[in-house]
Amino acid sequence: MIHVTEDSIDLDAVLRAVEGDGEGAVVLFVGRVRNHSREREVTQLDYEAYRGMAESALAELAETALRDHGAQRVAVVHRVGRLKVGEAAVAVAVSSAHRPEAFETCRWLIDTLKEVVPIWKKERYSDGEEWVAEHP
Repeated sequence: MIHVTEDSIDLDAVLRAVEGDGEGAVVLFVGRVRNHSREREVTQLDYEAYRGMAESALAELAETALRDHGAQRVAVVHRVGRLKVGEAAVAVAVSSAHRPEAFETCRWLIDTLKEVVPIWKKERYSDGEEWVAEHP
């Protein structure tokens, strides 16, 4: 399951996508919109993506996770559009035979996704807005 969507993320579906009898460990990371950033009050986030390129980049990351990082199954879903505080913006699930590989691969996926996938974030504050280049 590799997907960029305007719809709410179905976390149960993300978990189901990585289920299997050979996987002893499943790690799920959910990135949510928080109410503060850069010492400012966040009211909403806007995410934009070049969807085709973003999904292709996510698929490449998933292939690398499976080939090089010990994952047996991977799912990544990222929202686009306007999100409210508390909503899930991204979900990454990884299953593997053992927990070290699942934790390490999940962290590698979310960190690398933030660096290379063409998805952009605008933070909307109570006193303005700005596009954010990095992800603190």
